[in-house]
Amino acid sequence: MGGVVHFEIPADDQERAKKFYQDVLGWRIDPVPGMDYNMVVTTPMDESTGQPEPGAINGGMFAREADLKTPVITVDVPDINATLQTVESMGGAVVKPKETIPGMGSFAYFRDTEGNVMGLWENLPADNQPA
Repeated sequence: MGGVVHFEIPADDQERAKKFYQDVLGWRIDPVPGMDYNMVVTTPMDESTGQPEPGAINGGMFAREADLKTPVITVDVPDINATLQTVESMGGAVVKPKETIPGMGSFAYFRDTEGNVMGLWENLPADNQPA
């Protein structure tokens, strides 16, 4: 629990940002069908599991919006709703409540006591994972 599993980069112009990161860092950036979102592949992935090399993470890119203005670090937790309750009890705030991505898991965003926005990720239970 609590490991960093993903990052996200907001962009005013996603095409410009994609070109920048592809040319500067050699990242592969793939659009996600049906979403205004791009997967950012920074490291090779296991072909069978889709997971990056151990110790490495991949990320995403999306259109900058009101509360999501700066890069976001996403942390794996076993229960997003319980974590958001703890965030609020400790003086933080929910930016975006839990939302599910079918076949993958759920995510949410919160603001910490210093004004930073962070992401949360909760994998689907193993019995709900696609084969």
